Amino acid sequence: MALDCAAVLQPLTRHINTRDLLQLARGFSDTYRDLAQQSTQHFLATPVTALPTGRETGTFLAIDVGGTNLRVGFVKLLGEAGEQNDDSNSTSRHHVPDRPAKIHRCHERAWPIEEHLKMDQADDLFIWIGDCIAAVVREALDDATLRIKDLDAIPLGITFSFPMKQDAISQATLMPMGKGFAITSDLNLGKMLLAGYARHCANGFISPQKATPTLPKLRIAAITNDTVATYASLAYSIKVSSNSRVVMGLVVGTGTNATVPMTVDSLGSFKTQFLDLPTETSPQDAKIVVNTEWSVCGTEIPLKQLQVPTIWDAELDRACDAPGFQPVEYMTAGRYLGELVRLVLVQLLPEQCGGCGTTKDDLPPTLMRRNSLSTKFLATVVALADDAELKRSLEELYPPRSASGGSFAWTKERMGLLRAAAAAVQVRSAALVAAMIVGLLARVGEVYLDDDASDTEADANAVSSPEEPTGEAEEQLIVAHTGGVILQYPGYLEDCEKWIDTLLTAGSRKNSSKRVVLGEAKDGGVIGAAVLAGMFAEAR
Repeated sequence: MALDCAAVLQPLTRHINTRDLLQLARGFSDTYRDLAQQSTQHFLATPVTALPTGRETGTFLAIDVGGTNLRVGFVKLLGEAGEQNDDSNSTSRHHVPDRPAKIHRCHERAWPIEEHLKMDQADDLFIWIGDCIAAVVREALDDATLRIKDLDAIPLGITFSFPMKQDAISQATLMPMGKGFAITSDLNLGKMLLAGYARHCANGFISPQKATPTLPKLRIAAITNDTVATYASLAYSIKVSSNSRVVMGLVVGTGTNATVPMTVDSLGSFKTQFLDLPTETSPQDAKIVVNTEWSVCGTEIPLKQLQVPTIWDAELDRACDAPGFQPVEYMTAGRYLGELVRLVLVQLLPEQCGGCGTTKDDLPPTLMRRNSLSTKFLATVVALADDAELKRSLEELYPPRSASGGSFAWTKERMGLLRAAAAAVQVRSAALVAAMIVGLLARVGEVYLDDDASDTEADANAVSSPEEPTGEAEEQLIVAHTGGVILQYPGYLEDCEKWIDTLLTAGSRKNSSKRVVLGEAKDGGVIGAAVLAGMFAEAR
């Protein structure tokens, strides 16, 4: 009998329907309300109280420290009359009005953050970051268009993809990091970065035989979170109109997070007491950009209430470096999707398509290793390759136990289970992120979610790919997004868009005049760091 993949993967897919996702969106909205008022780990106030005007100018060194890579480069903001040298910002489905392009990037380099740096002492990580910064600065010294030799100090914008506490835009204190990093909290981020760079400069040489020129000092102009940077990046690059504006920043990559403007009175007073807030408006009207940290423990309450987590989610959580720390991220983010599929295979391959006498002991040894199946492999091979190419890749990466082949082979049935498991995990992630987006936008009053009693149209048996809505939106609410999963995993963005549309339609008739648009903010971490540096440089 042929394997019924849909049946065996039903624990992953049973909540991917309109009724359950709508219930989750409402639950997320209520949870976000409570966390905004009470939590010290979520809905962290930032010093950002306004969007960029698009007129900011200047040359800035930008640093983006992510969960996987470090990027460093120079960004020139040219204002409204500039000409952009790339197409870094676009939207996936709908036209978003743009300004004349006005960003120039140069001397940009990227490095993977090795696992040992994540696990070492903080000094080791920041010394390495300082060396990378110095390499870019040294390369740019003789660039006549930048003229950094003439500066007393290079203004620096920093994007850091981890939780932080901020009382001022140029200062930040790290909180527990996640994403595989073991560095302790309560570190002064700016101080650590400058110390790492200064240590490199103090050495003064590459080798004893080759002296290097003195490098300029750095001055921190802005420190921000990756979602805030993404939000600012797209807001700088497009025109705001009466019916089109950026309302949210979103990252779905190694991890996931979101940022959104919220009124001051919707936050606990302890979150804003040390910030310099606008005095010309009341707390009911004054808004501040908030880093939600929507994957940290406490946000998963609606998922548990609906019993969304599976036995595979529980197993992944228990084996994580920080069990229970980021349960939503473990179900949605790129660092974990591949491992989740691996856990599914380890259980189901022997049970469902192993054949007589096949056990876990017969599975390929490499498949039994934690984190041996990457999300990148799912996105670039499993989702795209034909059967012959997939079989070759699997036999190379996950060969049987013995040279003679043992009792295991990558049959068509087993490859079918792999493809189905990967698709189920990907679609579930996109659907959950869509519910989180709608719940967050409802919490800040951008869209509507009627209560359960008025929910007469949501169908519990809706298929996993809802139909595209018809009609044009009168108001575009743009969600600036970036991250490897949402940008590069085949079908992910489209699934997320479809579920957002479906939940808006089912959530309230008052949403008929609204359309949530996912607007790509590629490289938002680098660009946004420079934009915020430019905003606050002008403010000073």
